[in-house]
Amino acid sequence: MSEYNHKEIEKKWQQFWDQNQVFKVNNESDLPKYYVLDMFPYPSGAGLHVGHPLGYIASDIYSRYKRQKGFNVLHPMGFDSFGLPAEQYAIQTGQHPAVTTRDNIARYIDQLKNLGFSYDWSREVRTSEPSYYRWTQWIFKCLFDSWYNIASDKAEGIDSLIAEFEKNGNIEVKAVCDEDTPIFTASQWNSWSDEDRYRMTLKYRLTYVADATVNWCPGLGSVLSNDEVKDGVSERGGFPVVQKLMRQWMMRISSYAQRLLDGLDTVDWSDSLKEQQRNWIGRSVGALVKFQLEGLDQHIEVFTTRVDTIYGVSFMVIAPEHELVEQITTDSQKEEIGAYIEMTKKRSERDRMSDVKTVSGAFTGAYVLNPLSQERVPVYIADYVLAGYGTGAVMAVPSGDQRDWNFAKHFDLPIVPILDAQKNIEKEADSTKEGQYINSGIIDGLTFAEANEKLIAYIEDQGIGKGKINYRIRDAVFGRQRYWGEPVPVYYKTDSQGQALPYLIDDAELPLNLPAIDKYLPTETGEPPLGRAEGWGHESGHPYELSTMPGWAGSSWYWYRYMDPQNDEAFASKEAIDYWKAVDLYIGGTEHATGHLLYSRFWNKFLKDRGYVSEEEPFKKLINQGMIQGRSNFVYRVKNADLTHPIFVSAGLKSQYEVTALHVDVNIVENDVLNVDKFKASRPDLFAEKAEFILEDGKYICGTEVEKMSKSKFNVVNPDDIIARYGADTLRLYEMFLGPLEQAKPWNTNGIDGTYRFIKKLWRLFYNDNGQYVVEDKPATEAELKVLHKTIKKVEGDIENFSFNTAVSAFMVCVNDLGGLKSHNKGILEQLVILISAYAPHIAEELWTVLGHEAGTVSSAPYPVWEQKYVVDAVFEYPVQINGKVRATMPFALDTSVADIQAEVLANETVLKWMEGKPAKKVIVVPKRIVNVVI
Repeated sequence: MSEYNHKEIEKKWQQFWDQNQVFKVNNESDLPKYYVLDMFPYPSGAGLHVGHPLGYIASDIYSRYKRQKGFNVLHPMGFDSFGLPAEQYAIQTGQHPAVTTRDNIARYIDQLKNLGFSYDWSREVRTSEPSYYRWTQWIFKCLFDSWYNIASDKAEGIDSLIAEFEKNGNIEVKAVCDEDTPIFTASQWNSWSDEDRYRMTLKYRLTYVADATVNWCPGLGSVLSNDEVKDGVSERGGFPVVQKLMRQWMMRISSYAQRLLDGLDTVDWSDSLKEQQRNWIGRSVGALVKFQLEGLDQHIEVFTTRVDTIYGVSFMVIAPEHELVEQITTDSQKEEIGAYIEMTKKRSERDRMSDVKTVSGAFTGAYVLNPLSQERVPVYIADYVLAGYGTGAVMAVPSGDQRDWNFAKHFDLPIVPILDAQKNIEKEADSTKEGQYINSGIIDGLTFAEANEKLIAYIEDQGIGKGKINYRIRDAVFGRQRYWGEPVPVYYKTDSQGQALPYLIDDAELPLNLPAIDKYLPTETGEPPLGRAEGWGHESGHPYELSTMPGWAGSSWYWYRYMDPQNDEAFASKEAIDYWKAVDLYIGGTEHATGHLLYSRFWNKFLKDRGYVSEEEPFKKLINQGMIQGRSNFVYRVKNADLTHPIFVSAGLKSQYEVTALHVDVNIVENDVLNVDKFKASRPDLFAEKAEFILEDGKYICGTEVEKMSKSKFNVVNPDDIIARYGADTLRLYEMFLGPLEQAKPWNTNGIDGTYRFIKKLWRLFYNDNGQYVVEDKPATEAELKVLHKTIKKVEGDIENFSFNTAVSAFMVCVNDLGGLKSHNKGILEQLVILISAYAPHIAEELWTVLGHEAGTVSSAPYPVWEQKYVVDAVFEYPVQINGKVRATMPFALDTSVADIQAEVLANETVLKWMEGKPAKKVIVVPKRIVNVVI
């Protein structure tokens, strides 16, 4: 093939890789292992746009590089294929989500294969396949049959807990359990019925049923995660979302809070990502303090990290969902409290936490007594306090906390100074810990360290509180009222008290498959969609759980299934897990920092506790790729014109008119010039066919702006279109060339031409413009070797540092330099082809065979090794100045003495010409920098 034809070359090699399973990997090898993983995608109907492959290209480059460096590389791909979009489509059309998902996955696979990724497709997994989710259900069962032993600091089988109960009751048991768990003796345990004993174990299991405040979306008939709620409405469909107390399956991720924190010190992740997780887990050292409710035999408990400020408490705030709100609200305040609660229901937890400017709340009419000063403290509700965080109550100290200060000012509440070092508290809060306490009873005159220690000892002695380490992280809601998700492998039996107790189905009954239903909506009586399934219940006649698992269930362990995807006996064999151990390099987006990554680490630690895996942390190194942003184009419609006969004015002339900017499809714009005919045909909604266009120099120039890539902004660029025009190798190189992997950068199709020209330049090192093969098998020159070895060193270092953009620059310099040397040397080009094959694998495969090598072997060819002697310059080109102005350049060997350089410079004809016969007063030589002749 004498002409570069990317369509033929790329299709040829993609078929070759597929047919020959070039990238299939074995679980046994004498080579060291390396596991490279992408966060697997949800297959949406829209397919990939050019922003999606960025991380995939980077991981593929690194995978190919590691193979050439002698590693057995596992680089798989699969699909997180349960999800709300397919269910919503099913509701609208009646088409089963499995059909939609299958079609979407087929589209994704075509697009991914067109990009030339070196995935081992034999290991593909789909979370919505029963053969996969049977193991998600199995892990759920393991969690249900486990408890967290604080003494051993790990999860253990529930049988060990029961054995302890039989011997000693729970008096000495240190376990994570429900707060209302009673103390009982062995004799009491052994006297209970099987049903009562079973009911007690439910208070300890790592997955359990409880009432929880959730994001309830009536329009979707489902609970939503925080990530699925934006500004009080569902991200999907824009339906209102309210806070609602519902019976839900939960998981005790909070049991692992400290281990999740400690594990961050052992992984190679960015500091910013680690900090996000630390903040989400939220470790606080402080105290639990009880405030007695006035007139009631009850108290409100608060957790505070500043117990030293307790004398400055001038009001208390509890969450609108707090269990005591209804009980303590006085008759005169019920209307106001009720209205405020209804308003709060419309705001997501994320909105409530992030909105620090709005001050709102309502007085309950109730008071608590400060346990130290005995002063009456009014109790308010406010939406910035959440029921699920801490105790759902805050002791407010406005002199030391700005949010409390704002609240106190708004409601005209006292602001009490508590430290003599506090300043300007009439204008703002001062959170200092300096100085000595005032207005603070038993700690007056003490410093912070002295006061804290004394107060914790005092409240523990008085039985009104205790020192405590608290975590912000809450147990995870593990139920969704949807159809398209993993069925929970549980059925319910009604006990003697009329309570429905959950029981696990047997392993032999797994997978519990999704049943057929007539509609994908909740039932007319409000049950989840699974309530529509006829006869869907356990063989014992008891009903199954009607909720399904959340989207994160299947993605919390998927990397293990890739190790052994066809295994019917286990989620992965011990041998496969022991070989691959953990993911060495994980690449994905920052949006998963406090969702998927936390849940995955939690499940991984649990599986290690139970002896199923060997690693504490699943992902050794993690890189978050930046977002590729869209480059939007705009047309400008003149205002006050007849909209049925609109006038559009070119960007350079818009200042002469009053205009409205409208997004236009970037795919009908080239170098910011609009294809007017295509625009007319594509936008009947704008009456574009009847439009008048005011042009500049015969062209309509569009405006531009960098924004998020989305359909609504008409700035989505389909990689299929780019590949058809320029080829996958060009796209791969261009996406890497745009900038550092971890930074956001704008997409600009206009810039891809330069990368395409580079590919053609590379081709012309092998074939001339007449299509003749020009590669020569002869010894390389010193200059050629220098160009090659400098490139090897540069590119290898860049790949190791994940600086892919600078490596592409190095390739461009290399090809230009070889072209300048008219180099067609086979030995040089062989090494270059191996070097570039990770970035541009299709053209590399083609040129590798042109050089006489076996097809498909470039991916396993040993990575080139650079030699020191070729990367150190032996000669330096000195600029020579005459009285400060450069008049010549002269090459000197690096070991040339200063005296010899001075002598040769003064003998040089060009230098003598500029000296005009005048003697040199001084010749200054700065080694490896410059020579300056002063006359």
